[in-house]
Amino acid sequence: MVSARALVSPVIQLPYWSEASRWNLGVLCYRRLSRSRSRSRRYTHSTMVPLQSVRTAMSALALALALLLLSLFPLLSLSLHDDHTPISRFRHYLSINTAHPEPDYPSAASFLTSQALSLSLLTKTLYFAPNKPLLLFTWPGSDPSLPSVLFNSHIDSVPAEAEKWAHPPFSATRDAHGNIYARGTQDDKCVGMQYLEAVRRLKAKSYTPTRTIHISFVPDEEIGGYDGTMKFVESKEFESLNVGFVLDEGQASPGDEYRVFYADRSPIAVILRAVGPPGHGSRMFENGAMENLMKSMEVVSGFREAQFDIVRAGLAMRSEVISVAPVYVKAGTPSPTGFVMNLQPSEVEAGYDVRLPPTADPELLRWRIANEWAPATRNMTYEIIVKGPLRDNEGRPLMTATNGSNPWWLVFQQAIHACGGKLSKPEILASTTDTRFMRQMGIPALGFSPMINTPILLHEHNEFLNENVYMRGIEVYESVISSLSSYTGYTST
Repeated sequence: MVSARALVSPVIQLPYWSEASRWNLGVLCYRRLSRSRSRSRRYTHSTMVPLQSVRTAMSALALALALLLLSLFPLLSLSLHDDHTPISRFRHYLSINTAHPEPDYPSAASFLTSQALSLSLLTKTLYFAPNKPLLLFTWPGSDPSLPSVLFNSHIDSVPAEAEKWAHPPFSATRDAHGNIYARGTQDDKCVGMQYLEAVRRLKAKSYTPTRTIHISFVPDEEIGGYDGTMKFVESKEFESLNVGFVLDEGQASPGDEYRVFYADRSPIAVILRAVGPPGHGSRMFENGAMENLMKSMEVVSGFREAQFDIVRAGLAMRSEVISVAPVYVKAGTPSPTGFVMNLQPSEVEAGYDVRLPPTADPELLRWRIANEWAPATRNMTYEIIVKGPLRDNEGRPLMTATNGSNPWWLVFQQAIHACGGKLSKPEILASTTDTRFMRQMGIPALGFSPMINTPILLHEHNEFLNENVYMRGIEVYESVISSLSSYTGYTST
């Protein structure tokens, strides 16, 4: 009979197998058991059990064992790959489904905490909302009087439509080119694990930081961060950290220069509503609800086109202008087959996703909405939903200086150059991250994800990151963490 050890030995060779490989493994196990069954046939003639019954029973047993191995394979693969290499640890983290609406925070927290403990980091789990753990790992510095450095990343991910992916989005499949496919490879499980891997390298070299290093893994970022980082920065726990500088996620770069972001655009939801007389579709009203809304939508479209013209003329980057994206229109009276076609609605509305760069004046935008987009003279009203801070606690734009006035920037820049990297011109991020909450507190913060020669695939199908790019990012963060944590120049919080 084939031993259990011989049956599972192929599993130990590779931590992650495709579905086809798992099926082939089951077939292999079945064939081995079948051959063993054949060798045992010579003993069956001496028993009183009919030969056909023995064959049937052994075939069923072989199939059952093969199916059992297939069902246990994901568990075997995860347990066998732990803590062997940076790539296997990264793939383990990626294999944990932390996508909304039900992110598996407990499994992620357990894995990340085990990694921190293996590095002898101090660990703490905070809850600012039920079932949403915020992990805080600390490497104490030799001079705790100096402001600390915080490296932040988020645990959660956006959903993935599995049927539209070439590989299952939480399989962390690695192809022949070394590309690792999974939701979160770029946004942003990569940087969280790169922090820990860089610390692992520094500890192996007996490095001792001067400044205290904090590494945070936060929940909720993909749905606004209101139960995660926003509450964290408002807490006594955060105040006690004495944070002087923050690094958080950035974006991939298709070229060979690393991108760095000194500000985000702030998200604002704008809802325009119009009212007018209801009536039969054959009647022609002045200032009907739909007519009023359509006039406003034309005005908004004109403003949007003017912002595009600035970009087309090369006067600004896309992230430096106000973007206005129409996201819905609600109008008409529903019917079982669609809409009532001979009834003019009395109330209609349209919604816009507006992204405001920190260089824009929020009050000017409010004036434009009230007077041009939704004037009361056309029976229009509006609602503005601000999703986060627009200014810091001192009333200043949410921007971090990237010049000689900011010593943190100079140290960061030197660290990139010291490891052979190149930085592109600092940018405003077109979207939004948790750094806005840090900047609101007056803390300088940069967005940085060391991914060069990589297409930007966050939130897209087939999101991937090449293993060589990931490993190079660890080297970059090793330089960045050591440089920032050994900087002793005076900086106040």
